[in-house]
Amino acid sequence: MLLHLHVKNFALIDETDVDFGPGLNILTGETGAGKSILIDAVSAALGQKTTGNVIRQGAEYAYIELVFSVDSPRKLEAARALDICPEEDGTVIVTRKISAGKSISRINDEAVTLSRLRAFTSLLLDIHGQHEHQSLLSEKKHLEILDEYAKGEIGPQKETVAGLYQEYARLKRLCASFDMDEETRLRQVDFIRYEINEIEAAAIRQGEEEELEARYKVCASGAKIGAVLQEIRNEIGYDAPQAAGESVARAVRSISQISGLDPALENMAAQLGDLEAVLNDCNRVIADYLDNLVVDEEELAQIRERLDLIRSMYAKYGKTWEKLQEYLAEKKEELEKLTHYEEERTAAREKLEKKEEELKEASLCLSRLRRKASAGLCEKIAGSLSQLNFQNVDLRMEFQELGEYTKNGTDQARFLISTNVGEAPRPLQMVASGGELSRIMLAVKTVLADDDDIPTLIFDEIDTGISGRTAQMVSEKLSYIGRSHQVLCITHLPQIAAMADQHFLIEKTVGGGKTETRIQKLEEEQEIAELARLLGGAQITQTVLDNAREMKKLAEQTKKY
Repeated sequence: MLLHLHVKNFALIDETDVDFGPGLNILTGETGAGKSILIDAVSAALGQKTTGNVIRQGAEYAYIELVFSVDSPRKLEAARALDICPEEDGTVIVTRKISAGKSISRINDEAVTLSRLRAFTSLLLDIHGQHEHQSLLSEKKHLEILDEYAKGEIGPQKETVAGLYQEYARLKRLCASFDMDEETRLRQVDFIRYEINEIEAAAIRQGEEEELEARYKVCASGAKIGAVLQEIRNEIGYDAPQAAGESVARAVRSISQISGLDPALENMAAQLGDLEAVLNDCNRVIADYLDNLVVDEEELAQIRERLDLIRSMYAKYGKTWEKLQEYLAEKKEELEKLTHYEEERTAAREKLEKKEEELKEASLCLSRLRRKASAGLCEKIAGSLSQLNFQNVDLRMEFQELGEYTKNGTDQARFLISTNVGEAPRPLQMVASGGELSRIMLAVKTVLADDDDIPTLIFDEIDTGISGRTAQMVSEKLSYIGRSHQVLCITHLPQIAAMADQHFLIEKTVGGGKTETRIQKLEEEQEIAELARLLGGAQITQTVLDNAREMKKLAEQTKKY
């Protein structure tokens, strides 16, 4: 059950808190007051896609918080399967913070993805939007309703069909690829062999390009390197009297003559000896490098030629060594396929035929399950419709073959309905008005919610196109649903509002240069006044107030039965 709703900086809502109760929660207000904004906020918290436009003007972010109480063992088990752990008392807090360009959703302070959020909240709450009943005009929706109703039986078989179809489609694409004639095949074989031979003849080693680039840089700079090293060698060597090596050597010889006369000079002699050793090592390393340094124009040309080849191969077949190897493997596989073209084609066709047979059988099984489940679904919906002023309703589901395989099987189905004795059932779009579609969708939602044990149902203006006795029956149906579910309902009809267990008024106020939507729970007399507004419009007379009081009294009596 939805216990609490907190909304901040969402559209026209500055900040509001609402505590919902069990049973039928009615929300009313003037047209344009922002009733649907509240539902939009709930939808956003449940993971519906939003944009930065929902953020209240002047605010940095929008924030919605929903507090649920979960006590059903089945729901708790499903939550744990999604790695979501309610508090010990069953409390679950769902929040969503929407900023420009991003949003963060959390369940009990743990960040979650929108897909995981939707998977969890779909167990707790179902929303019927203002125009959702229009989806009944699409026959695709009819099959979705049936599959949702019997998902316990149909779901696993749908997964089987979807898996088989995926493999079937892959094999079908594979068979379609075997469409070339012999001349084309031979040309293709020659071309692929040329590419393979070219790649293998190049014999490029992993990391070879980098090695060659480094070597080329050294070779191209050889003259400069040699000149600088020779200059250094002259400065620290022994060939000139003033060179560092020669000077230090003289110093070492000189100090060796006096180091024995004073112990303090022995450390100085050791340090000069170490310096001489370091200079000797440096001179030896420089000499070795210069001996091996050869500026070879022929080698430079060879390196350039090899680098050009490597880069040409990368440009043609892959930008890196790894991509080049992948391309080579693909071409070898393709060559193998083309070399044994007829055998491969025959094998692919045999696999396709076998997979098609499996898919056909699985689709037939799915169709049988659907046809069997449709009878129970139609019976339940018809029973619910009889409580919504549909007299003598005949509802059934008609199935036809698509004529092709899909991941959803081979069925297309649609509801047929007759609301008059003696008339043959016809498609919904040919029979039902807007008001009738609203009631049919209400019946569908009721059946699905009962079957799936969804604790909270939200109806946004389910009263579209109805009035009079029909409106009274819809109100009684909503009240009846409220006995086993929590219902939140936005309505303009006093007959429905009178049935409220909790009644909330949504108002739009203007002040301080801004517009704001507010919501408050009504006390008994306030509720009577709101019913009178719904009944009487602009002028509320004592007679209208008396009628409202009488309507509320009758509604309370109706709820007792």
